[in-house]
Amino acid sequence: MKYIKEVVKQKASSLKDEVIRIRRHLHRFPELSFKETDTALFIEKYLDEHGIHARKRIAGNGIIARIDGRSENGMVIAVRAEMDALPITESHSTDYCSNNPGVMHACGHDAHMSMLLGCARIISELSHCFDGTLLAIFQPGEEKSPGGAKLIINSGELSNPKPDIFLAQHVLPELETGKVGYIPGKYMASCDEIYIRIHGQGGHAALPATTTDQIYIASKLVVKLREGMAARIAENNIPTVLGIGKISGRGATNIVPDTVGIEGTLRTFDENWRQNALEHIRFLTESTAAEFGVKSEINIVRGYPVLCNDTVLTENAVKLSRELLGDENVEVFEDVRMSSDDFSFYSGLAPSLYYRIGLRKKNAQVKKLHTPEFDIDENGLETGVANLSWLILNLLSKSSN
Repeated sequence: MKYIKEVVKQKASSLKDEVIRIRRHLHRFPELSFKETDTALFIEKYLDEHGIHARKRIAGNGIIARIDGRSENGMVIAVRAEMDALPITESHSTDYCSNNPGVMHACGHDAHMSMLLGCARIISELSHCFDGTLLAIFQPGEEKSPGGAKLIINSGELSNPKPDIFLAQHVLPELETGKVGYIPGKYMASCDEIYIRIHGQGGHAALPATTTDQIYIASKLVVKLREGMAARIAENNIPTVLGIGKISGRGATNIVPDTVGIEGTLRTFDENWRQNALEHIRFLTESTAAEFGVKSEINIVRGYPVLCNDTVLTENAVKLSRELLGDENVEVFEDVRMSSDDFSFYSGLAPSLYYRIGLRKKNAQVKKLHTPEFDIDENGLETGVANLSWLILNLLSKSSN
């Protein structure tokens, strides 16, 4: 594969400017989850121009491009890139900043799409070198439950051919340009949304005897949730976060509201404990309401499961990336992340790998994901295209042999 390695490097280098141009176009015109209509049209047009067949408008705006090798007898590898942006107002004044007010590619999905398009070009041009199939999945709605991954799976479009491996790469602002990062096993947390409403008797704040104080009751519940879950988390010794992000009631300085809402998220790394924790949250909510003589509603929106990287696949990828990029440019992480990604749905179907691409200039300030300041060093796109293409070609060639 030495010859192929040099070819991959050369092709990734020659496509660098084009991939940057694609990324800037996508960054200028971001679209929110499940509204990625123009993004889909742009990707479809690019694929058509380069003779890459694609199934279109899957689960809304999703696209699955298919590239076959010499025969279809080898492995089927699926690679996911997300299409949606976030409801964030960009703070940059670059010539490629968002043209859509209040919408921004603040999670690097523009980079993911552009790198996958560049990779698809390379794999298509080298299709004579392998048996098997590449499925390039351009997925809508990663940022919004129930997640585009789940909808694409439910569409049945991944049943023929059925992937043997799933891959995804994601930018990491803390990682320097030219580097890639891996972690075997559990990597990202499950994510569930929790919506609680406390209903009671509102009224004049100056007449507390005539009301049930929903603000006070909700505050007590938040404390109980925090303290009760902290004790359970300590017992189980499993990384877990119960975060309350919103308390709201339509009251005023002299009005006790009839209803107060509480919204939060539960994230953890064990599916059994996840279920037990959600049941405990429900118990604490109902028992607190009963204690104060009010009614409660709790709606738990099940989100993404725990994301697990296949250990063997990860070890192979680390070796391959070291061959391509050098040992100094490949990091193996130890820390899991409490963030979530719906790629975890794919990881439940077949051996999967979700790894990181560095896109920050050395000694430059970290521009964090999901912030108005987020941006990337576009030089890292070349590394992403080369590394992904190299992994795919080696994995397909291995299955061919």
